[in-house]
Amino acid sequence: MNYLYLLGFFILSLITVLIFFIFCFKLFVSLIKKKTFPKKLLIATLIGIGIVSTQVVYNTYFFTFDNLEGEFYKGPVESPTDKYTANAYYKTYGGAAGGVNLWVEITYHEDNKTKIVYHSNANSNFSMEWKDENTLYIVNEEPEFPNSNRSVKLNVEKETYFDGGLVWRIINNQH
Repeated sequence: MNYLYLLGFFILSLITVLIFFIFCFKLFVSLIKKKTFPKKLLIATLIGIGIVSTQVVYNTYFFTFDNLEGEFYKGPVESPTDKYTANAYYKTYGGAAGGVNLWVEITYHEDNKTKIVYHSNANSNFSMEWKDENTLYIVNEEPEFPNSNRSVKLNVEKETYFDGGLVWRIINNQH
């Protein structure tokens, strides 16, 4: 499903660029030869740029956990009274030059509902430990690179950590 989405986005972007170049050429010709302004190409170009820009902005600044599908990484880690279970998952991205996304999903045993409470790039030192019934301590650090430390202590009933997305950082005063 993700590959079809990327293919569609690539094709739409390519078509928009081609229409833009055709528009620029026709605009140049219309200015040189005093022909009519290519209004339809301008409208098509602006619509294409608008659609592609909207998609880029959405992917850059907004994020939902709806389509996370990855491989099991660590867990299950049971809370002290077995109220919650924490499991970690990962998914690679970007091929050889890419990285690894990591997320922690909590299962609430009373109604079997799950929610993702943590999402970040993965580092080499990762672990999860319950500090009390509702507090999960997640270690996600790269010892040689202190600036990449994404460790956090979360109250799983009230807090979520997402390392990415400008809107998320603004909402959580991390900008």
